[in-house]
Parts: sequence; structure tokens; C-alpha cells
Amino acid sequence: MAETVSADAPPEPVTNNAARRRWLLILAGAVVAAGAFYLIFFVLLAKPSEKTGDAYVAGDIVSVTARDSGVILALNADSTELVRAGQPLIDLDPARADAGLAAAEAELARAVRSFRSASSQVTGSNAGIVQARAELDRARNDLRRRASAAAEGAVSGEEVAHARDAVAVADANLRLAQSQQVQAQSTVQGTNVMTNPAVLAAIAAYRQAAITRAHMHIVAPVDGVVGLRSAQLGQQVPAGTPLMTIVPLHRLWVDANFRETQLKDLRIGQPATITADAYGGKALFHGRIAGISPGSGNAFALLPPQNASGNWIKIVQRVPVRITLDNAELDKRPLRLGLSVTVTVDTSQEGPALIGRPARQIYSTRSSDGNDPKVEARIAQIIAANRS
Repeated sequence: MAETVSADAPPEPVTNNAARRRWLLILAGAVVAAGAFYLIFFVLLAKPSEKTGDAYVAGDIVSVTARDSGVILALNADSTELVRAGQPLIDLDPARADAGLAAAEAELARAVRSFRSASSQVTGSNAGIVQARAELDRARNDLRRRASAAAEGAVSGEEVAHARDAVAVADANLRLAQSQQVQAQSTVQGTNVMTNPAVLAAIAAYRQAAITRAHMHIVAPVDGVVGLRSAQLGQQVPAGTPLMTIVPLHRLWVDANFRETQLKDLRIGQPATITADAYGGKALFHGRIAGISPGSGNAFALLPPQNASGNWIKIVQRVPVRITLDNAELDKRPLRLGLSVTVTVDTSQEGPALIGRPARQIYSTRSSDGNDPKVEARIAQIIAANRS
């Protein structure tokens, strides 16, 4: 008996192979187009570059040390705080330095008075010479008179002998006075109170004492942030003791350690883009190649490698390349020493090979030479008070 099919039953689903093939072709075309786009714009048309993740933020670490020994009485700055050049940092006990300055002041006054006394001795020696010469002339005249009287028998020979002895004594006294004049003149001749050697030595000693006194007040040599404060209140510190460090955050750079196989196209002045891990790789910094280290990292290691050995494996070396940063960008997004960054250098720009740059001054600070206007004014005051 034949099976009957209801006319209301739905038809069986029919697979649309043509539509499926069409969508697969569209998908394949999109993939091919994307690959072609990447090949054209990111490979063929992209600028040549070199990239490394072995890069770190570097900068100067200015050490603040004690120039003379003393006990710390005050701390005026702490770690992570911003300081300006000339700002007070540490005060040492000035008692010993004040005593030394007072002693130097007394020595300067004594030297000026000694010069004044020597000048007076020169004047006195002139009067002594005049007196001794007058005595010699009188003794000679007396000898001539007695010699004439002795020829006539009016004076005995003994008196003539006494007169001759008086001439000899007067002549010796004149020579003595002349010698004393030379001795007195030797300390002041050709000099004045400002050029006398003894006075100059006393002035130098006073300046040295003033320098020591100035070292009791330690100020910041540069603008920056205090990185590490090791000084403690009441600590006795000898000369040369490190007290704290200052990092000038306005002058940072990046040391990018490129492989030696990447150095072929790197040139001074080529632009670089830097991303910092501290900002999640979203902050973009710009810089330029400033120079290259004269050797690889291993060359400056404490124990450099000895490649002249029996067992040798070639290892690709890395060479530090210095990249300067834009200070305006650093002001907006500060960086810190030692942070990890990723550096990409655009090598399409031509320029000089990576050779050493001419040396230039980086920092400078005022020397404590004692030529402070206040010190010089005090020296002039001491001299004026004791020269007359």
C-alpha cells in the first residue's frame, strides 16, 4: 500500500552551496586585501628603523659632600624634595671654624702691626746713622787737634792714643748703625702694607679660615630632586663624607643598548621615539641620537671577557647609544632614573657616523676661593685699623 504525504508538510531545507562559496570568497578577498595593505604600507612604504627594548632612563647624580669636618646641626632638605641651586641643605657646627677665623684675624692684625713697627725701625735707623756719623766726625776732629798739639809738645802721646781709639769706636758704631738700617729695610723695602710678604701670608690664612667657615653652610650646587639623604642630625662627619645626592630631572637622557648588528644605519641626529613602561606605553617621548659609547658594555665591565680562550662562543654585543630627550615633554610627564623604555630610531635620515662629540661644559658652580666681598671688606677693615 503506497505511503501518502500530506500536502501541508514543510519542504526539506536545501543547503545553499553557492551562497556559502560566495561568503568564503569575500572573506578570502578581505584577508588578501588586508595582507596587501600591510605589505604596502607597513613593509614597503614604512620608514626604515631600529628598535630595542633594552633601554633605560639615565641622568646625572650630583653628590653633596662635606668639604670640612663638623657636626650636623640642621637638615634643610630631605629625600624626594625639590631644591634649587644655592638653597641651604645642611648646617654644620661652626664653633671650631669661628675660633679659627678669630685666630686668623688676630694674626693679620699682628702682621700689619709688625710691618708698621719695621717701618718705624727704618726711620729710627736713619737717625742712628746720622748720630753715629756725627760722633765719628767729632772723634776725627778731636784726633787731629790732639795730634797737632802733640807735635808741639802740648799734649802727651797717651791722649793722642785715646783720641785714636775714640775714632775707631765711632767708626764701629757707624757701621753697626748702617747694618741695623739694612736689616730694618729688608722687611719693608720695596713693599707697602698690602704687598708685604708677612701681611700677604696673614691675608691668605684669613681667607682660608673664611673658606672653612663657609663650608659649615652647605647649599645645593644645582637644581634637582634629593635622591638619597644619608646625613643624620648630630652626626660627626669628616671631610669628604657623602651627605646626600641630587638628581637634576630637567637633564635626563636614554641609554639604548642596541645590538652591534643594528648599528650600521644609526647616525647622529636621527629622531627617536620613546615609550616608557611607567606610563603603560601610552606616553610618547621624542628625542635624537646624541652619541655612542666608545665600547660595548662588556668592554667596561669590572671583569672584561677573555675571548682568547680554547672554548669560545660568539655572542652579539650591545653598545650604549645616548638619546637626548625633549625637556618640554619631561615637564609634562616626568621620568626617573633607571626606568625601562622602548626606543625606536628612524634610520632614514642621513647624518655623521656615530663618533665622539666635542667636549663641552655640562655644569659649573662657584668655587669657594675666599674672594667673597664680605671677606675682602673685613680684611680691608682689619688692615685699616692696625696700620696707623
